[in-house]
Amino acid sequence: MAEPVTPTIRTSAKAVVVHDGQVLLQRANWEGQDCYFLPGGGQNPGEPLDQTARREVHEETGLTVTVDKLLWLREYIGANHDHADTEAGTHRIEAIFHCTPEGDPGRLGGHAEDDVQTGLEWVELEKVPGLNLLPHALRQPIAALATGQPSSGYLGDVA
Repeated sequence: MAEPVTPTIRTSAKAVVVHDGQVLLQRANWEGQDCYFLPGGGQNPGEPLDQTARREVHEETGLTVTVDKLLWLREYIGANHDHADTEAGTHRIEAIFHCTPEGDPGRLGGHAEDDVQTGLEWVELEKVPGLNLLPHALRQPIAALATGQPSSGYLGDVA
């Protein structure tokens, strides 16, 4: 009988960087699929989450951003989803912030891209629902930013 796995909680911050009706996304190839992710990553000990978002965006995209407000809080508890056998020890908590670029938003190119990252792209907010944006649960809330009527709050344990 296998020993039960005790999940380790990892906190992170993601950024919804918006400029002129577009959102900045990372193009990626993850587990053999072409997809998109929001820029962001793991929180360092002693680092406030808004500063995590700012640091991660700069590292991955080269942009300096202003963190405007918290949009959503998302959890991912691996034992509750499709890959429960391999992700039973995964428990992520992500703070997702609305951000605006400082300076020229066209000057992209970070110095610490994620291993799966294949590029960066500004995408019209209305087109986000048709993309393979991971996690899928973020597609509609991000698209709703185009109308200025996004819901905010706790998204739950979603993939």
